[in-house]
Amino acid sequence: MFRSSSRNLTRKPYVSSLRITVPRRQAHIPSAFLLDNYIPRYKLLTDAQISQKREEAIAHLKKCNICPRKCNVNRLAGETGYCLIGDKVKVSTIAPHFGEEPCIQGTFGSGSVFFSGCSLRCSFCQNYDISHQRAGFDLSPEELAGWFVKLQEVGNVHNINAVTPEHVVPQFALAILAAIPLGLNVPIVYNTSSYDSPEALALMDGLVDIYLADFKLSSSTASKRLLKASDYPETAKHSIRIMQQQVGDLKFTFDGIAQTGLLVRHLVMPAYVEEGKEIMRYLAEHVSKDTYVHVMEQYRPAAHVGKASRGSSDEVRYSDINRAVTSEEVEAVKSAAREAGLWRFVEDSRHESFR
Repeated sequence: MFRSSSRNLTRKPYVSSLRITVPRRQAHIPSAFLLDNYIPRYKLLTDAQISQKREEAIAHLKKCNICPRKCNVNRLAGETGYCLIGDKVKVSTIAPHFGEEPCIQGTFGSGSVFFSGCSLRCSFCQNYDISHQRAGFDLSPEELAGWFVKLQEVGNVHNINAVTPEHVVPQFALAILAAIPLGLNVPIVYNTSSYDSPEALALMDGLVDIYLADFKLSSSTASKRLLKASDYPETAKHSIRIMQQQVGDLKFTFDGIAQTGLLVRHLVMPAYVEEGKEIMRYLAEHVSKDTYVHVMEQYRPAAHVGKASRGSSDEVRYSDINRAVTSEEVEAVKSAAREAGLWRFVEDSRHESFR
């Protein structure tokens, strides 16, 4: 049974050898974005490249500059930086999972690993108990590698989806490398806030097949207030361009399941619609008009939003975003995306998350 600290998963994962094949004429995917077959990028690494990746990961753990915070702590010696995570990873959930992108999860879901901790401190965090409070259990890279293979073999999943791995990139890389001789053979999804350093993305190059990248806000003022990182917009812009250079636009096999490429997500927020519009224009002008985009509408007040202000019981914190987003606000961002020339959009998922 898959272990979770945040919810009780008592049912065994559904296991089936069935793979649904969609003929070319039914896939509704332009031929430029279709693949006859796909081999995960890590399967193409030479022994020398694997050794080099391993050495680089260990070097980053000894002097950690893997996220933009650049704490330079020795995690192998037990030191921790901003994320408060040492040489092991802390994981809240490991399970087959249906998220918001059907083209990623497909029929059988992703083998999702939810890492605890985060390099950001989003005031509206939808996973506050995981990211801020670091709920979960510790795993070594070798133990994590074993879970990757269990997800693949028992869960029958389409890919391994690492959720918020930005602060544990060296351990994540070591886990992928350790899983290769164990028989791992499905694509790797790097599910990120886009608050990544160039060093982290360089280490991931050749290991990651799909970048599932958030682009939250476009101004340093809003990012400082809501994410506690004024450098977020420029960091995200640079990171997403690097991701695009590594894997290109999102591509699929004939069954309609994404195998490689970039997918950018933007959570529409009340009072910040103009920032969403600016993000869409940036993607079209500076990344690719063929960027696969998910304009998300499931924002809800969470984490610190709506809590009583310090020193006042009559006021609440972040009152401007203390409500759900409206359909008009979501459509405004989608319209801006279309006007900018973007045309590849995620359809809503019919699944109910975990199985």
